[in-house]
Amino acid sequence: MIARSAADAQSFVRDVTTLTETPFVPGIALYLATELTPLWQKTETWLQENNVAPPYWAFAWPGAQALARYIAANPQLVAGKRVLDFAAGGGLAAIAAMRAGAHSADANDIDPLAMAATTLNAAANNVHVTAILGDIVGSRGPWDFIMCGDVCYEAPMTRHILPWLSTLARTCVVLIADPGRAYLPREKLTPVASCDVPVTFELEDRLIRTTTLYQLAP
Repeated sequence: MIARSAADAQSFVRDVTTLTETPFVPGIALYLATELTPLWQKTETWLQENNVAPPYWAFAWPGAQALARYIAANPQLVAGKRVLDFAAGGGLAAIAAMRAGAHSADANDIDPLAMAATTLNAAANNVHVTAILGDIVGSRGPWDFIMCGDVCYEAPMTRHILPWLSTLARTCVVLIADPGRAYLPREKLTPVASCDVPVTFELEDRLIRTTTLYQLAP
């Protein structure tokens, strides 16, 4: 099946995932892949036809889980705020923000399947999240609070986003959740929390990823 519209993309997401919860963030249902290899095979045609990334959106990565857990424990951080979940994948952090009382939540990703998954995940949790497809780096936006999970996994990505996020940090809170990726910059980051997130050998080289949440300075 090749997804060619938003409705088709959502149907595709449903076909290759299962609605479930992660043990680390109970209470939020997500359309997630149960196995990596079958999903990769099923999305091969989509990748070739649409030139999009592999199906990272189908897994709850440690950065997103850490953000969601932290927001659930500290709802005052986002209550009444306009929130952005940047490089959102399936939108877990945005959903957690809405459940914690955010005024609004935008979820952004360059992958159309990620945005389809975000829309489905939000609906499954009875919240509204606005899915924004494309590269928004350079945009000002209306946000008061920005969350980024697992965004420093490649040098080009880090170089692309960090100057923009630093600029936004002049007027809003920017949190980066990182599980020890190689390209995380050490300057301008103040750790605010840390947690051990369960992961699988399909995605990581260990079963626990210690994930630190940092606030980015301008």
